[in-house]
Amino acid sequence: MKKYRIGQIVPSSNVTMETEIPAVFRSRETILPERFTFHSSRMRMKKVTKEELEAMDAMSLKCAQELSDAHVDVMGYACLVAIMSMGRGYHCVSEVNLHQETVANDFPTPIVTSAGALINGLKVLGAKKVAVITPYMRPLTDLVVDYIEHQGFEVVDSIALEIPDNLEVAAQDPMNLLEIYKRLNLEGVDVLVASACVQMPSLEAIDLIQKEIGIPVTSAAVCTTYEMMKKLGIEAKSNIGGELLSGKY
Repeated sequence: MKKYRIGQIVPSSNVTMETEIPAVFRSRETILPERFTFHSSRMRMKKVTKEELEAMDAMSLKCAQELSDAHVDVMGYACLVAIMSMGRGYHCVSEVNLHQETVANDFPTPIVTSAGALINGLKVLGAKKVAVITPYMRPLTDLVVDYIEHQGFEVVDSIALEIPDNLEVAAQDPMNLLEIYKRLNLEGVDVLVASACVQMPSLEAIDLIQKEIGIPVTSAAVCTTYEMMKKLGIEAKSNIGGELLSGKY
């Protein structure tokens, strides 16, 4: 039985990435002979503002060092908006910088950012036009929309729930998304991103929305898990979380 260590760089107030990503991996354990353990290092952040996000991002390198000490097999930066608020294409810069920290610590480790994972996930799904739901304030949501469009996609519509407190974001009922998504214009949309935030829960709703609208539905957490599996060199397969980008369980 193969065992893997999953490392996560997590905002201090984030409580969702350490539930949703393990949930997808645990479901995999029921169908394949693998086991996963989860290990986190935290960056201080309470309010989802551009200023706090920038200060938090500066702490990510120290977190990479700490997780590298644990010899994790893959490392995920679990805050999409922190990356996207730093400027277009910043996920590429962040991934290089974090990897260099692990190299300097004598344990080179594959790096995933949730921002980069969402972009790569949309490419895997063949998306051209997307719709997005975020919990952020509208100015941050507009930054996310601009970031996604700069990567070559058209964001047809977006919803900003405008929740500034990060713990309040985590307290949202994912089943509310079954009604929230109906406020979006989905005409011509290829993919719906039910949560462009790794703190806003969505896992329980993804399959249900996908059945209702008949197009792929994903989230930042699902895309991050998919990318982690790819970096581990294992088949991106699970039995929850939409189609986990592969189209098949």
